[in-house]
Amino acid sequence: MADERKLKHLEMIQGVINRLAANSFMLKGWSVFLISALFVLAARDAHPAFALFIYMPVLIFWLLDGFFLWQERLYRKLYDHVRSLKDSDVDFSMNTTPFKTTEGPTWVGTTLSKTLIPFYGVLILTVTAAAVLTFTTGEK
Repeated sequence: MADERKLKHLEMIQGVINRLAANSFMLKGWSVFLISALFVLAARDAHPAFALFIYMPVLIFWLLDGFFLWQERLYRKLYDHVRSLKDSDVDFSMNTTPFKTTEGPTWVGTTLSKTLIPFYGVLILTVTAAAVLTFTTGEK
């Protein structure tokens, strides 16, 4: 096979992309689970300051998810670059630094992307609504 080196390199890159996508998916699941568990604890103890603490994990998960999505986008750019190489030019580099340019994706831009804002925005709105309902009505 003439493009065997290129194919192997593309498989390596695709493996990283798959792991990053799986990490992002798991983060979303863990964020919903952890936020729900923390809110149950906050509501049980009826301590309004504890509810404010719930925003911290949401923001941390959002930033981490943005990082994984950013890395995935960089690896997709690497994949596209390797795809266009001749088999003899394939060096099996997994370095995405050349794609961290002003024209490329940024961590902040990816974190505030149309794929993450709806999920984490709804999560923040839900936490806010639940906190308001729980702590203004005085119910446990």
